[in-house]
Amino acid sequence: MKMLNESRRLKITLALAAALAAGTAGLALAADGELTVFDWAGYEDPGFHPAYVEKNGDSPTFSFFGDEDEAFEKLRAGFRADLAHPCSQNTLKWRDAGLLQPLDTSRIEAWDDILPGLKAMPNLMTDAEGNAWFLPFDWGNTLVTYRTDKVEEAEIQSLKAFADPKFEGRVSLPDNVDDAYALAALATGHTDWTKMTDADWDAASAFLREVHKNVRIYWLDNTELSQAMAGGEVDLAWAWNETATTLAADDVPVAMKRDTDEGLSTWVCGYVHLKDAPGSTDKAYDFLNSILTPEVASYLVNDWGYGHSNAKGMAEIDPEVLDATGYGDLDAFVDKTLFSSPLPPETKAKLIAEFERIKAGY
Repeated sequence: MKMLNESRRLKITLALAAALAAGTAGLALAADGELTVFDWAGYEDPGFHPAYVEKNGDSPTFSFFGDEDEAFEKLRAGFRADLAHPCSQNTLKWRDAGLLQPLDTSRIEAWDDILPGLKAMPNLMTDAEGNAWFLPFDWGNTLVTYRTDKVEEAEIQSLKAFADPKFEGRVSLPDNVDDAYALAALATGHTDWTKMTDADWDAASAFLREVHKNVRIYWLDNTELSQAMAGGEVDLAWAWNETATTLAADDVPVAMKRDTDEGLSTWVCGYVHLKDAPGSTDKAYDFLNSILTPEVASYLVNDWGYGHSNAKGMAEIDPEVLDATGYGDLDAFVDKTLFSSPLPPETKAKLIAEFERIKAGY
């Protein structure tokens, strides 16, 4: 697995370097010109869509965003693509802004195999009229990730450890409003941020200001954080499952801690069909079908540390692997979990502005 992870990171680095050299909008990585996928960096990995490559001879063209707020503004400004990869807390916002077209579920072979828990999430896959808008793909956590040779597990039993002065200059948080405020909400006693009051959000912001005193870097993607942790620059991070999974495979002493006093954050991300998509509709559904195969489920869990949305694919994975990655007992998985759900637009706008002030030291 170490060789696989090093190879994958090399491919991603080279792809991004090529995109930067090309200077194209949205960091485009050109391949099959009849389908453009607007995505997080790393998801252009052909291991996520092998059936698409087999059928069409190449990967789609990928264009990248740093976070969903950036992606949302680019799409509203007129950037055009066929598919995009938002997460559960933002899908409703994208739909209500008129950025999406409904999915034709009759063309998605594994639509009925999606995990029941994901189907049950409100305002995610379908609306009250039965229109389908979102195809879940990956799901996982943002959680405590730490260098086991630098940090004692007992020191991080509480999420409040992120603000402990002993970790000054050793902490990294995501440069992402949703992930940062998920940490702050949990640390201040909330597992449902849809019920938080203005005073609760103020307390969460105050916590992030305390954590800011300890922050070494706000990470933009897993590659940046992984390099910082592998190099000893960061010892404690609020990170996605991928970070510890890939670093442990490369023998870096990094682990995740799921059982903190306050819990962890859980998110679901997936693909949407963008309105006025310029490319091939047939190839869009080729791609959506290709990401839902059991082969991809195994790759996603084993090499990236994330859960897959296809229940049949998850059932084929070795139970020991599922237990090791935290997906063996879904009831335990969701215990003390903050689910990343949609926020009112005015609340989200307030948090975006406040987070920028916090990062600037105000």
